[in-house]
Amino acid sequence: MTTMNEERFINIESKILHQERLLEELHQVLYEQQTTIDKLEKKIKELKEIKTEDSEIRPANEKPPHY
Repeated sequence: MTTMNEERFINIESKILHQERLLEELHQVLYEQQTTIDKLEKKIKELKEIKTEDSEIRPANEKPPHY
């Protein structure tokens, strides 16, 4: 009977270890995704500022340079 309990215990430990590894991998992926999101939000903000600056420079009734 002890062997059966030991096998169950080892099986449970193995599953827990696997779950811990998975959790760490998921944490790393989540961290990388958040870093990417932060970079993209910063870039969007920069592009909005550039667009706003460009709009302020040219009068509203003036045609863009490519016309």
